[in-house]
Amino acid sequence: MHRAIALSALGLGRTSPNPPVGCVILDPTGRVVGEGHHERKGEPHAEVHALAAAGEHARGGTAVVTLEPCNHHGRTPPCHQALLDAGIARTVIALIDPTSRDEGGAARLRAAGVEVEVGVLADTARLVLGPWLDSLTTGRPHVTWLYRTNPDGNPVTPTASQVRALAAGMDVVVHADGSVVEARPNSHGAFSLPTPQPSRQPAELLAALYDGGTRTVLIATGPSIAARFIHNGLIDRTVAHLDPVGPSHRPSTRTQPLVPTGFVVDTVTREGHGVRVEAHRPTRQNHLPQ
Repeated sequence: MHRAIALSALGLGRTSPNPPVGCVILDPTGRVVGEGHHERKGEPHAEVHALAAAGEHARGGTAVVTLEPCNHHGRTPPCHQALLDAGIARTVIALIDPTSRDEGGAARLRAAGVEVEVGVLADTARLVLGPWLDSLTTGRPHVTWLYRTNPDGNPVTPTASQVRALAAGMDVVVHADGSVVEARPNSHGAFSLPTPQPSRQPAELLAALYDGGTRTVLIATGPSIAARFIHNGLIDRTVAHLDPVGPSHRPSTRTQPLVPTGFVVDTVTREGHGVRVEAHRPTRQNHLPQ
């Protein structure tokens, strides 16, 4: 499952509005014989890619998948049926798909005699699927604010390299000039961006992006644009890059808190010459530092 979760992350920034999913196929002896991940909407899902690699070695084996195999025929056939057709005897699932229609893929696999185990490394799978799942709950994209702090400790626009590194796993980037662009141009299979409207309110913009297929948004700006999202409770995660300072340093201006009020720091990592700090908002009632 760890391998399937890692593979699923290869779909970040490409699969929306579909979820990023990974799958590993084991033969009856437990040997890995195939693996795959979903790349973009309209193309084969992770299970189909993994089964194609495994071929006949999948028969009687196990499918390890990060999200419940789909049970409906959309742009592609249902994955639970592909597993049955391949002769899979056991399926291990991290998370149940909340978008399943009628009875889910897990229930249909069980009804066909396949052994099904659910909840394996579920919390770890959420590291990749979490933003997609959150967007289903909120009805808007999951939003990350990326910024760097200058030597005085105040948030400013991140560097181009910092934006590129984080944008690789995002659907859309909002830049300091207010432009809204696909993070990796032409990387999505079914995707559309709303017509630019400078006066559009953050909630309205996010709703339009969600309707067009966006599930993750990167705000790559200083506080001027981000403030409008923060004040409306529309930032879910922050990534701050601290510019390096000397071992003894006194800021020349008033320093703002490193993360917005109410956010919880997850990781602090030395990166290059500076430090990267990631935080998340555990509740929806937070405000910009005053």
